[in-house]
Amino acid sequence: MLYKKLVIAAALASSVAPAFAAPEKFKIDPLHTYPSLEFSHRGVSVWRGKFNKTNGTIMLDRAAKTGSVDVVIDTTSINFGLPAMDDKARSDEFFTVAQFPTATYQGTIKFVGDKPSTVDGQVTIMGVTRPVQLNLNLFNCVVHPVLKKELCGADAEADLNWREFGMKSEFAKGETDKVHLRIQVEAYKQD
Repeated sequence: MLYKKLVIAAALASSVAPAFAAPEKFKIDPLHTYPSLEFSHRGVSVWRGKFNKTNGTIMLDRAAKTGSVDVVIDTTSINFGLPAMDDKARSDEFFTVAQFPTATYQGTIKFVGDKPSTVDGQVTIMGVTRPVQLNLNLFNCVVHPVLKKELCGADAEADLNWREFGMKSEFAKGETDKVHLRIQVEAYKQD
């Protein structure tokens, strides 16, 4: 009789134990992801450009309130909206795309409450790796109305220093060595 009561108690305890959700994998949607940058042009104006090709994955563990980001940016896809500036950005003065056709970012997602708020990671540009914390201004997830898959998106930003990555351009001098990075990203949950 005691054995039967213990078995029943164990069965009940296991049925009410909290379920732990597994980490979820999201694939970055390259059609809705735009890493961009802006920097001072000799203190006179601000140049803005974006990268047209990006891919990667995001892992979210909402139960543990953590996750990871792994992104690859095609630096040859830089687009300032001006062919002469695009060519300069691809040259040895800027991204040296012949030698370094990609830049990468890998980081760990930090939560505040139930939402991601920052990503502590490292960016590699032109073979040089430096720590960069991305601040998330926005993070939301919804079920896509057509695809019926969960879609998460974020708006992230950080500041970098051109000189730390070996930029040779005249823009990488004095006050203009600073660049503001902004990333709009959307990613679909993978089955």
